[in-house]
Amino acid sequence: MTTALAACALGTAVIDLEEEDVVGISDEPLDPVPPPVVQLPLLVAAAASGSTVVAIVDRRPPLVLSNDGGVTWREAGAGLGRGVAIAISADNPDLVLFATSERLHVSRDGGRFWAALEIELPEIRAVALLD
Repeated sequence: MTTALAACALGTAVIDLEEEDVVGISDEPLDPVPPPVVQLPLLVAAAASGSTVVAIVDRRPPLVLSNDGGVTWREAGAGLGRGVAIAISADNPDLVLFATSERLHVSRDGGRFWAALEIELPEIRAVALLD
């Protein structure tokens, strides 16, 4: 089971990504992985796994991705809304979790295609992936 965590107004939601279901809510605060240092204009959030870096920027499209540690970037996520949080799997850099203020989106191919999860959560602030 691939599990995601989302810090929101309800607490920390535990989400089964295969079933797209909230399996629990915890009062424990989410302590996300420290973001990488990224020098991009309009940066909102960033996450990295190895040489793969994903960053949310405050513009359209809302994502930029790098597969060389931030030397070069490509745009992604043209259909996504304004992002607030991002996470990338430490074991599988193709698995990326993107959050708007109320919805989670997952990519299993390194950010090329995105699927919105059916669940909605209020006031998402941070996300993490558990491998």
